[in-house]
Amino acid sequence: MDNQLIRYIIQPGGSLNGNIRVPGDKSISHRSIMLGSIAEGITNVSGFLQGEDALATLQAFRDMGVSIEGPKDGQLTIHGVGLHGLQAPSKPLDVGNAGTAMRLLAGLMAGQNFSTTITGDRSLSKRPMNRVANPLRDMGIRVDTEEQGRPPITIHGGKPKAIQYKMPMASAQVKSCVLLAGLYADGETSVEEPAPTRDHTERMLRGFGYPTITDGNRISVQGGGSLVGMSIDVPADISSAAFYMVGASIAEGSDITLEHVGINPTRDGILEILRLMGANIVLLNQREVGGEPVADIRIQSSPLKGIQIPEHLVPLAIDEFPVLFIAAACAEGITTLTGAEELRVKESDRIQVMADGLQALGINARPTTDGMVIEGGTLNGGKVETHDDHRIAMAFTMAALRASSPIIVNNCGHVATSFPGFVKLALDVGISIEQEIA
Repeated sequence: MDNQLIRYIIQPGGSLNGNIRVPGDKSISHRSIMLGSIAEGITNVSGFLQGEDALATLQAFRDMGVSIEGPKDGQLTIHGVGLHGLQAPSKPLDVGNAGTAMRLLAGLMAGQNFSTTITGDRSLSKRPMNRVANPLRDMGIRVDTEEQGRPPITIHGGKPKAIQYKMPMASAQVKSCVLLAGLYADGETSVEEPAPTRDHTERMLRGFGYPTITDGNRISVQGGGSLVGMSIDVPADISSAAFYMVGASIAEGSDITLEHVGINPTRDGILEILRLMGANIVLLNQREVGGEPVADIRIQSSPLKGIQIPEHLVPLAIDEFPVLFIAAACAEGITTLTGAEELRVKESDRIQVMADGLQALGINARPTTDGMVIEGGTLNGGKVETHDDHRIAMAFTMAALRASSPIIVNNCGHVATSFPGFVKLALDVGISIEQEIA
């Protein structure tokens, strides 16, 4: 369905109640396909996110000769072909809107004995890829892109050289790209990151029996090893859970429990930021599943206050800022974000798009080069544009819980990339939302 055609109409008010499980973690779902495909033997996956992004990754590996059964009810069986068993695809790999897939695939394709073109949809085709192309070039791999490093990206596979790469900005996708290329290099490849980023790639490599070494902010792999098939239980995605954390915090009378959510310490910035704002959040039944920490998260409504968001938490909550901006709009006082320039090169320029939307709803939101200053106030109804960004759409859905009149959110088709069933789940917990074709 054309992404332009779907819009949400959300009635004001309400509260969130119940026990729910949001879809599986997108980052881990992507990686389960990639590493399961290059492992030796069978990998069984449960809790797989059957959203468009992860399904695009699945199709890419089928196009390279990997036999994958499913998905059915989140279950997958991947028949791994080993590090050197992938076959040249007969056409470009189309990853849709999946920036994670494009950047991580680029690293894996660097070590193949064939060339691969990776393409995506209109939104992804605007996103910068030089951040992965340049380190791959440093590894001796020829990489072609369009002007200004935009997709499509063509990787002319070969034998990558081991490098020690110092990342200019914190990015788990760039780190993962270099490490995955390093699997095919002779010697040790290392990445030094300026701030901690999500470590799903390193954790999962170790789960597949491939050692990684972490020394402070330096992560290394030795080329030439092998991965062995395993079982993976994908936790619920904390980025998807974040919408309901904020919704329950701002809607009076809310009491909701989010089940089996991944609380990886490189991803839990949303929890600490909301707690600093005064949110009532309790972690229950904490445990570890497949190397990833998970918990049930209970959130009850509470008054929020504006804060200066600590910069060290920014990389740990980078995907959650659209909905955190909604929390800030509902908080008493001023919330200031700095050090988040990465938000300008996501599926949209999330700083500008969120500022425009908040202003359209009557909130004093001032965008800056690397963040935003938001003064809490009264949310009016109105129309907001998502610029084809799924997280913008879901964030403004939660804003209606505190709005004075309905909010219409345009261009919501991309929500299915990360959160299939979002509208049904929203209705189930108490949000009055209608989806229509515009």
